[in-house]
Amino acid sequence: MNTTPDHAPLRNNSASLRKALSILMHFGDDPSGEGYSVTQLSRDLDLNKSTVVRLMQPLLETHFLEPGETPGSYRLGWRNARLGQTYLASVRVDRDMHQVLLDLSSRTTETSHLVRAATPYVVYIDKVDSPHSVRMVSRIGNTQSMYSTSVGKCILAHADEDAVQAVLAEGMPARTPATITTEEALRKELALIREQGWAIDDVENEDGIRCVAAPVFDAEGRCSHAISTSGPVSRVPRERVPQLVPLVTAAAADISRRMGAPADRLRGAS
Repeated sequence: MNTTPDHAPLRNNSASLRKALSILMHFGDDPSGEGYSVTQLSRDLDLNKSTVVRLMQPLLETHFLEPGETPGSYRLGWRNARLGQTYLASVRVDRDMHQVLLDLSSRTTETSHLVRAATPYVVYIDKVDSPHSVRMVSRIGNTQSMYSTSVGKCILAHADEDAVQAVLAEGMPARTPATITTEEALRKELALIREQGWAIDDVENEDGIRCVAAPVFDAEGRCSHAISTSGPVSRVPRERVPQLVPLVTAAAADISRRMGAPADRLRGAS
């Protein structure tokens, strides 16, 4: 009499699939690009060599893996590039990243924004409002100056000199007493943003509002978008900024990862 549950083969196949995917993902984390041998994979993933060989076979047959330059080594195959190109061609930051904003707003209980560059301005392309009754007033489609917003400064910090010159040529009038209004101060701020990986609008664009932002990078490592969390200073005092920074940079890294950004751009990734 057969006492094996009918779903046992499915469970076994699922376990094998997870192990095969762990092998493929391990190749994706190869910092050198030189690949791994079966012995290395067995050690790194705590799998028997025979299991590694068995699971790699269909990956080799479908060109997700291929022999490496060193005898006995393997590396990622061309099929991964085709899938990656298809994914990157279909993903749109203004359409597909709303859940990241929802998560950020939930974690911060403040309003989250996603913007894109329209130098010397930024355009707000998506938002999730704070659950609080008192919150920042904003609207999708609005534009704001780069020099006075945390999101704008994030993008400008990673832009070329032409973009900086466009902002300077547009003028930098004071929007609040805290607004940066000189080229020297702006360039100093942009250098700090590049170094630390995030920006703050410290009541610089709108009285009573403080924002924390982080840059979003695409597959070429370029920054044309940024994400932020914003709220009234009564709920976002300076003392709270260190708590918000890792949440915002993690959200930016999440979007950047989905956009195919290089690993060295994923500063807030966990």
